[in-house]
Parts: sequence; C-alpha cells; structure tokens
Amino acid sequence: MNRFLLSLVCCIVTAHVSIAQPNPQWSSTFRKINDEVQTNSRAYTSLKEATETIGHRLTGSANGKKAEEYAYKLLKSYGYQVKYQPFQVESWSRGTISTKIQNGTGLAEIKSVSLAHSPVKAEIEGSLVDMGNGLEEDYLANSDRIKGKIALVYLGILPGSKAGLKNLHRSEKTALAIRYGASGIIIFNTVPNGVLLTGTASVTGKLIPIPAVCISLEDGMKLKEQLKTQDVRSRILMSNFSGMIKARNVIATLKGSDLPNEKVVVGGHLDSWDLATGAIDNGIGSFSVLDMARTFSALKLKPKRSIEFVMFMGEEQGLLGSKAYVEKAAKDGSIGRIRYMLNYDMTNDPKGFSSTNSASKELFQSIGNLASEIDTNFKNTFSAGAGLHSDHQPFMLQGIPTGGAGGGRLPNNSGRCYHADCDAFDLVDEQGMKNTVRFNSMLIYGLADSEIIAAQRLTDSQTRDFLLKNNLKEPLEIAGEWRWKDAE
Repeated sequence: MNRFLLSLVCCIVTAHVSIAQPNPQWSSTFRKINDEVQTNSRAYTSLKEATETIGHRLTGSANGKKAEEYAYKLLKSYGYQVKYQPFQVESWSRGTISTKIQNGTGLAEIKSVSLAHSPVKAEIEGSLVDMGNGLEEDYLANSDRIKGKIALVYLGILPGSKAGLKNLHRSEKTALAIRYGASGIIIFNTVPNGVLLTGTASVTGKLIPIPAVCISLEDGMKLKEQLKTQDVRSRILMSNFSGMIKARNVIATLKGSDLPNEKVVVGGHLDSWDLATGAIDNGIGSFSVLDMARTFSALKLKPKRSIEFVMFMGEEQGLLGSKAYVEKAAKDGSIGRIRYMLNYDMTNDPKGFSSTNSASKELFQSIGNLASEIDTNFKNTFSAGAGLHSDHQPFMLQGIPTGGAGGGRLPNNSGRCYHADCDAFDLVDEQGMKNTVRFNSMLIYGLADSEIIAAQRLTDSQTRDFLLKNNLKEPLEIAGEWRWKDAE
C-alpha cells in the first residue's frame, strides 16, 4: 500500500449538512450487524492463524498459494460460492544483496534491502549523487551530474524543502532515476532506528534495468552530509529471481435480491511482502473483508444488489490482481455492472467513510448516522479525494466510484513497520479490526441496498478531468498509465 492513501483516509471533513433519510429497515439490520461482529467476529483469530501457519503471503511463492487456498476454504466454510480468478504474473523474489559505501579506508558494508523488481543480477560501482527528494525538479537541476552515477534519494519529502511539494511513490522516483540515466538508486527510509522497508521499485510490475535498494534513515542522512564536502562512491551487488508464474484472486459472490445484475465490489489485497507476515499490510484489511463476508452469511443478509468479496493478489508488485480483474471485466462487458468498488488496505478503527465521488456524501452519511447512533465513537466523518497505489486504482481509472473507510489510525505505532521486518501480528488490535468490520458491513449493506446510488460511473473525459483535479497526471504519466493525449 502507498502511504498517501493512508493519509487520505485520515484527512476527514465532518459534515454540517442535513443527512438523507435512510431506509427505515436499515437501523434494525445495522444493529444485528453490530451485535454479530462484536460477539462472533473471526477477523482477528483468522489473521492470527494465517500468520502462524502461512507466514508471509508473497505473490507467486508457495506461501502465496497457501494464502489463496486459505481464503478460498474460509469463504467456502461461510457458505459462499467461491472461485479463483487466475492471472499470469512476473514473479520477483529477493536473493542476495551487498551495498558498500566508501569510508576512510575503502568500501564498508551498510545494511540494505533490495527493492522489488530490481534486476536478476547487478554489479555496479560509481559515485553517489544527492538527488534530494528524487522529484523531477531535482533531476532537472542535476541532469548533467547524474548520468552513469548512483542516485541517493529520500523516500519522503525532506525537512526544509520548499512548501507545496507533492511526493511520489518509490517506484515513480526510481522511474525518474532511470529516465535521467542513473546507473542505480539508493532510497533511504523516513523511519528512524535503522528500520528498512521493501516494496516495488517498478511502475509496471516488470523488472527494472538498474538496482534499487533501501537503506536506513540514519545512513542516508550521514551520506547526505558526506556528499556536501567530498565525493562518495558506492558498490551494489545483488542477485534476485524473476519468472512468470500463476497467481489467483479469490472471489465470493452474494447474489442481490432485486438488482442482481448490479454489483458492489468489496476488496482488499491478500498478498504481503516477505520480510515479515504482513499483519498490518494488509492482514488487517483483507481479513476484515473476509469477516465482512462471514457477517453477511451469518445474518443471511440479502441487499438489492449483488456483492463480490474479492481477495486480490499481486497488489504489492504493481496492483497485478486488481488490474487483471478490471481487464477481464472490460473484456467480457461485466465492468458495466460494477456500481461501486470499496477497498480496504491497512484499514483500522475507522471513524467515518471516504469516497472518490462527492455525490456519495449524502448516502454515506445517512448510513453513518445510523452507525453513530449505535456507537458514538463512530464520528460519521466523510472525505472525498483520490490517491493511487492500491487496488481501487484500476477501477478508478475506468471512472468507477471507489471508497471505503475513513478517519482511522494504525494500531500500536505500526506505521514504522510499513513494508518492514517488524510487520508482525503483535501490532494488531482486535477491537480495531472489529470496528472496521462492523461499520463497513453497514456501509456495504446500505450501498448495495440503496434505492438510488447518486454516484455514477464517469465518462472517459470526466475521468480525465477528475484525475487532473486531483493532481494525478504526473504520477500516471511516469507509470505510463495516462491515456489522454490532449489534456493539459
């Protein structure tokens, strides 16, 4: 998951407008949902079992296959018709890594982690160039210095940078380094105390031509200071594995009562990186979705529209599973049936709802108003906006309204363990997961059962304008996903 998406759902605007009157039957249904989840939720215990018996859930690995089978069997046990949706993926897994930095006597090893989709084999040595935040303006200012050199880049936005800078994803920063001729890139983390992260350095999910590594915040800042007064060289040696394999999304369908040909897609990515067990990213999201499905089955809920509960694989390696889902839906014409996509990625203890479409505000807050009557800790906040790098993105690029939870916070200071070797089950908060399940089961039911969904699918030109408004043209261009030629 991208941290911008997490910050988006935390930036909430509380409404001070009249709330639409919900279906009077929803109140009773929502109370049943609340009681069922508070009493019988299996989100926490299922996640615990999965982390203990499977471990990490890297797409394309044996563990990834076990995770797919675990989710399939769990959904079957809840009484669903379940299917696999296979897709081909270029699998990547790490091998060996050695990153050395010049010191007074030669080259000394520093702790590092390969970023995903780095080359199968790489051996480079060259001068480091401080490229600051690694944004386009940094390369434009240093384009004559970076060719054939190794870029040193901060993962975030450096303190003291000019106001208003918009950060880019690590893969987009790597793409810029490649574009301007760098022979390698060293990205240093934002989290203190020696924490390293992994994640993809590829905007396409395919191998990149240069090695990309992550080092600690402390080592990165030390190098920045050295580069102010002296030339610093680095040597990177790495070996990795890459090859085409099969992975599978897992899909469970609940058929709607009155409008079965319309559907709400409810998804979360099941896969994780391999440095830990991915309990936070995205165990808390995907296993909450599994428990939402359990809740609907246990209560025999039957809203008007159909619901598809989807466990996506390959999110961490470039949204591969969700892209495969959308590509198939576009090919067979079923994409026109999707009225909404709700995405749960690192979701915890929400206080409201969010959407890419502001027309959803009235409906979402009418649902939230009933939720807050059940539990006043739910503040019924609402945010509208858009970000990239999670499984909502392929749907959003097709103009489909997307949304989910809002206003939550990660448990137990777990943000420091994003994509790192400390993303373990002891960070998970059980009640936080229950809150995700109960409040968002209410959202799913209300959305699927509503007489009218005001948020409509955008036309192609409306989608372009929406993306421009949300300042997403630049990262989409870097990723090669900006399909419009005439937009400014």
